[in-house]
Amino acid sequence: MLPYDEALQIVLNTVKPLTPCEMPTADAGGLVLAEDALAQWDMPLCDNSAMDGYAIAGESYTPGSPLEIIGASYAGHPLSGTILAGQSIRITTGAALPKGTDTVIPLEDTEEEHGQLHIQVPVTSGQHVRYQGEEFKSGQLLLQTGTMLQAGEISLLACAGVARVKVYPRPRVSIISTGDELVELGEKPGPGQIINSNLHFLTTRLRECGCEPVWIGIGKDNTDSLDKCIAQAMDADLVLSTGGVSVGEKDQVQDALANHSFEKIFWKVAIKPGKPVLFGLLGEKPFLGLPGNPAATAATFEVFARPALKKMAGHRDDHLQKRNGILTGQVKNKGDRQRFLWCRLEWRNDQYEVTVQSHQGSGQNLSIQGSNALLAVPAGTAQMDQGKRVEVLLLE
Repeated sequence: MLPYDEALQIVLNTVKPLTPCEMPTADAGGLVLAEDALAQWDMPLCDNSAMDGYAIAGESYTPGSPLEIIGASYAGHPLSGTILAGQSIRITTGAALPKGTDTVIPLEDTEEEHGQLHIQVPVTSGQHVRYQGEEFKSGQLLLQTGTMLQAGEISLLACAGVARVKVYPRPRVSIISTGDELVELGEKPGPGQIINSNLHFLTTRLRECGCEPVWIGIGKDNTDSLDKCIAQAMDADLVLSTGGVSVGEKDQVQDALANHSFEKIFWKVAIKPGKPVLFGLLGEKPFLGLPGNPAATAATFEVFARPALKKMAGHRDDHLQKRNGILTGQVKNKGDRQRFLWCRLEWRNDQYEVTVQSHQGSGQNLSIQGSNALLAVPAGTAQMDQGKRVEVLLLE
């Protein structure tokens, strides 16, 4: 069996970033830039006021001299013409400074009497002015290729006039559930049946990761049914299946894949849970066959599918983020496989603490709920004691 690190590297070496596409900036939240974004104009577009108050010619102002108030400039309604020495105008925050003015006096530092402005504080020429281009200049690099577009980035691009961007699209992921025992949520399971909870974990998790899930359906434990599901799934960017990849009599996913020119790259990895994970190419599409037990499905999705999807979506770093923390209890490990344990990472007492969930069975859903990290226990490690500093993989 392959060690985990080697298997993951094979996956990342096999999958490729998706072909970039252009779209409106307003629709690109959560996507990754595929080319640099440049400012389309200066920001601010013109010199404007940073305060509500009065605009004057600061360089020609004589302290103590009253100034004639001749008009007003409001945001969106600039005053035309030139302001001369000895004159002033009312101005609001964000309003353009008229020609001849270079200084703003805050309202609270003034008095107005009979159309005359009296300034009651010392004046520094140029004060309270936002100058054209002081934030960025036209043509300036704003965001580099590989930047994820979140709210702050979208806002920056919008104010800079970048109406369209080239980005990596959201990966479309087909999900094939397999097994005669599966029934859909809303049905009451009969003898030997279970709800298809893996589907709901994967669809929810894929959306959380910025992907578009496409559920194909439940493939029964025969190659005809699985053939139909596989054929429908191949339009996606990546195909996931759950169950049917182990060595049981009813595990027929690999037989069905062989009918679709499947190129098997690896099968079985030295991890727990999730040993029978299958990876290969279905045509040109990456395929991951995940085990059917819920905790094993979820763990192999996190440690294999999520890094692959990050690369496909154009992220600079396709590996999972890591944190160091202190174990709150003893952890025991059996066997010679690397183990992934569901855990909770929390900041307490000026440090991260790692609490391993009590339920770790591969067939249980309870351990997944409430977990925000996976503790990777190296192969051959029989025990980790309370207080030990450990490294966890974040479930972003």
